[in-house]
Amino acid sequence: MKPSPFFRTSARLLVTLALAFTAAACSDDDDNNTPDSGTSVDAGTDAGTDTDAGTDAGTPPPMYAFVAQVNVDSVSTSYIVLTETLDPATPLSLTNATQINGRALGSGISKSGSIFVSSSANGTVTRYNLTANNTLEKAGEVSFAGKGVTTIGEYQNQFQYVSETKAYYFDGRNSQVIVWNPKDMTLTNSISLPDMTLSGSTTTFASNPLRVGTKVLIPLGWRAGAAVTKQAGIIVVDTATDSAVVVRDDRCGYVRDGIVGTDGKVYLATEAYGAAEKRVSGTNPTVPTPCLLKFDPATNKYDLDFFKELSALTNGGATGSLLAGPNGTGYLRVLDETLYPVQADTVARTLASAVAWKWWKFDPAAGTNATLVDTLPASTGSSFLYEMNGRTVFSEFTNNSGTTNYRELTDLSGNLVATHQGLSFSFLQLR
Repeated sequence: MKPSPFFRTSARLLVTLALAFTAAACSDDDDNNTPDSGTSVDAGTDAGTDTDAGTDAGTPPPMYAFVAQVNVDSVSTSYIVLTETLDPATPLSLTNATQINGRALGSGISKSGSIFVSSSANGTVTRYNLTANNTLEKAGEVSFAGKGVTTIGEYQNQFQYVSETKAYYFDGRNSQVIVWNPKDMTLTNSISLPDMTLSGSTTTFASNPLRVGTKVLIPLGWRAGAAVTKQAGIIVVDTATDSAVVVRDDRCGYVRDGIVGTDGKVYLATEAYGAAEKRVSGTNPTVPTPCLLKFDPATNKYDLDFFKELSALTNGGATGSLLAGPNGTGYLRVLDETLYPVQADTVARTLASAVAWKWWKFDPAAGTNATLVDTLPASTGSSFLYEMNGRTVFSEFTNNSGTTNYRELTDLSGNLVATHQGLSFSFLQLR
């Protein structure tokens, strides 16, 4: 089967660019931690499209919504920044942005004129519509408190939009998938998934859910504190029936990234944090080896005859994260230790966030090794992918995670597209 074209979020699936955080909740993040790794989108659109270009004469230019999280004295405040122009030389200003308490996420259907904003401060989702004056206007809210949700602070793509009247929220803290109506702003149903939970481990979501036919697939990883748990998992939701299952595999851990290959199979890989944990552990046999697995979305089964060590695909380098490229290909992230030498006291979280992870192009269905993309600069292992007016960009966190940059991926140049203060875990093109 091939990916369905109608499934869209802030980036055409993605994303989700990844990551492990240090919260003791279901997801691997809290308001103030350092990001992990990447998301997945369709990274293969027309390289001639201008991200700032308008369409026909008289048609308004694109409108972009960036959500920036700024931490001051361990208190997080988020800002929704609207802009029609992307100027890499001028950082986006937070001055006139819409302010949200806590770690906010903005999600929705691209170019629909609406953004749905949630926050770690509560369990409510607020709809904002873009007005004719290019401002945001509240247009309703829905509370998930009745389903036990008191905080929403993970990743943008834990919100998945099937249509204007149907969306999902993947809630790891309560091991469920919430079904809701973004048009009426009403809660529809919930699907209990107790298999999301592993005793003694924190559940962490992928930042790059996948779409195959009527199915939404979101990989899972688990950590016991900072240690990677040797367990892989994937949630499969059938949007036609609102049924869901969790399918596990115990051959390796932190398998939170995936793409749909040229053969229609789903390829799943250990995320950059898992690779960093293995690299700093030395010969510790309890740390799972970063791996590549194959999953059949038609049967919901792993291929038990398929297992590859990621480092074997990249000449032995520390390798983690698999992000979507064009036409069923992908990109592996490989640590360049000439840029960031690993010391005896190097911490996995710091290593995963270092600006030292190169891009290697990879076709998992072909059975060949990955090759270095030498035109792309090294960046942090924590990269999300976003679609901006038909082009794919990746994010990188710099300046001690005080700044987010967005760089060009479509033409493999890595050129800077936009930048702003704070961390960004969500972006949406409103128009």
